[in-house]
Amino acid sequence: MSIFRTGRVFLVPLLASLGFTAGVNAADGLVGDIDAGKAKSSTCVACHSADGNSVVAIWPKLAGQKVNYLRQQIRAFRDGEREDPSMQPMVANLSDQDIADLAAYFASQEVTTGEADPELVQLGALVYRGGNFDSSVPACMGCHLPDGSGNNPAGWPSLKGQHAEYVEKQLRAYADGSRTSDPKSMMREIAQRLTEQEIKAVAQFVSGLH
Repeated sequence: MSIFRTGRVFLVPLLASLGFTAGVNAADGLVGDIDAGKAKSSTCVACHSADGNSVVAIWPKLAGQKVNYLRQQIRAFRDGEREDPSMQPMVANLSDQDIADLAAYFASQEVTTGEADPELVQLGALVYRGGNFDSSVPACMGCHLPDGSGNNPAGWPSLKGQHAEYVEKQLRAYADGSRTSDPKSMMREIAQRLTEQEIKAVAQFVSGLH
């Protein structure tokens, strides 16, 4: 498979990215308290572990995740904008302050690094860093940064160290339209252009980023 026809890196245009900053920043004026978030995290630890590094690959690591992204997604579960039968009951009664505190706590934790499949990591690196010009897939690092740490002001998540199985699941959910929490359908449009092999490869690559 040819990732590049011309050797160009296909990045998301800056003007398109600017359209995502409004509405995902923590513009509610709430300041999250790390200690309060730790105290409130007791219902989270069964799946996500006490430090946010879940040990089961189908459940995401929350450790080191961006505050704005965590707030955005927890609210989406609470408000029914993102569906998951196990998450929605857990967050149904959270206030915006509770969410701010939980986000502050998990964001303050250090994410552990996974081990990428060596047979897939080369392709994953190519797509992550350079995209696929032929299929109009932009480089993942254009939004998620070269080290996978994400962009807090824009609300774009950190991917580094995330479970490959979870990343695969989310990319497929975007591709089939079952996950719709992405502003302006950006991730849905990208995921629909990825091949199954590219999905697996990117997921493996980001799991080993640190």
